[in-house]
Amino acid sequence: MNYADLKAKGFMIGSGVVEAACKTLVTQRLKQSGMRWSVRGAQAILTPRGWDQSERFDKAWALVAATFHTDVTVLANVIAFKPESAPRKPRTKTSR
Repeated sequence: MNYADLKAKGFMIGSGVVEAACKTLVTQRLKQSGMRWSVRGAQAILTPRGWDQSERFDKAWALVAATFHTDVTVLANVIAFKPESAPRKPRTKTSR
């Protein structure tokens, strides 16, 4: 790797920038208390977060939206289901 050439072209060659990006992009989002992630789940979170932090979200989302199509079926005559709550038992006084 020719560090002098890469630095002359404006590329960052130190690890500090990479480590800071890793901290703000990954650590702050995925390593909160009690969190566990699958590889697919983490990638689903980090991809749009990377777009946002690099100020490319709108452009990237437009590309995704232009290629994603699906059929949507609208259901008719749907009855809302709300489970009934269990009857309450009367409170009784207890002596201590």
